[in-house]
Formats: sequence, C-alpha cells, structure tokens
Amino acid sequence: MIGLYSPGRSVIHRAPTLLKLLLLSVGVVVVGVLAQPWQLAIAALVVLSLFVIARIPPRAAVAQIAPILWMLVLVVPIQGLLSGWLIAALMAGRLIVAVALAALFTLTTTVTAVLEAFQRMLRPFGRWVDADRIGLLVALTIRCIPLVTEIVTEVLEARRARGTRGSVMALAVPVVVRSLYAADALGEALVARGLDD
Repeated sequence: MIGLYSPGRSVIHRAPTLLKLLLLSVGVVVVGVLAQPWQLAIAALVVLSLFVIARIPPRAAVAQIAPILWMLVLVVPIQGLLSGWLIAALMAGRLIVAVALAALFTLTTTVTAVLEAFQRMLRPFGRWVDADRIGLLVALTIRCIPLVTEIVTEVLEARRARGTRGSVMALAVPVVVRSLYAADALGEALVARGLDD
C-alpha cells in the first residue's frame, strides 16, 4: 500500500517535498533512540495529530500501517523471550511510529513530487550522478512496493480460494515468479521509451 497518495489541501500536503523528507529522516532517527515508554507515547500522539492535521481518512492510515502488524505478531514474542518484554514493546512501538511517519509522507506526497525533489536535490552533483535516472529509480521503487504487496495479496487469496495453506515456499515461489514477470514487463516498457541501457 506504500506509494498511494491521498489528495488533500492541508499544510502537510502543501509543504515542500524536500522539507518533508528532511523531517521524516529526523523523525525516524529520533523515534529510533527513544528509550522510555512515555517518550514513545508522546511520539505516537504527535504522529497521530499529524494524521489528523493532514485529514487522512482512518481507513487509508490503517491500510498503510496494518502490514507491519503481521510481522510484529511473529517478531515481538521472540524478542520478548530473548530480551525482555519491555524491550520488545519498545521495538514494536518504534517500528509502528516510524512506519506511520513514512506512511504520512507517502499519503501526502505524490510520486511526481518525490521524483522532482530527488532530481532537484541531486542536480548539483550532475557531474557524478544522473539526477534524472536516480529520480526515476526512486519513483519506480515507490511504485513497485504496492505492486508487490498486491501480488502477495492475490497469491494469498488464490490459496484461500483453493482451500490450501501450504508452506512459506508455497507462498514465496508464486510471488517471486509473478514479481519477475512484472519486472520484465516494466523493463520492456522502459526500453520502449528509450531507457535501454
């Protein structure tokens, strides 16, 4: 679901993309070093208030954050048994807040704006890097994350419809094969537009 823009006219939507990227980076670093539950609770309230200010529909926000919860269902018990439940809870909280911040960025920023921001940021280094190609790479990465998520969802639904559960390999193989087909189609589209090297 990452990369899905939620249109709006809030202050957060209208903020410059480079500023949002900078604040996102700072926010993730700050969240990563929080060591007390009350600090993490304040960070979560700040992020929640940013979602309210941006007027992001709750359903869209939950759809962005929900995929990480499945991973935490597996990781938190292991972390709790190995390192203690407080450390596990802090790790889970930090991850949820960081993903929520990233989701806020993608929900309030178009892929085109991200592409243009990266091109602007890298243009002074044009002697060493191709700003347009790196911007295109970032845009394709953002687009491919929801594409792979969609492929995983379709494979899971197909397995459910057949009444099979199977192993992790039974899920991974069709996902990898379909992802490779999608990558081939994307590559052919880029070649057709002259990006063949």
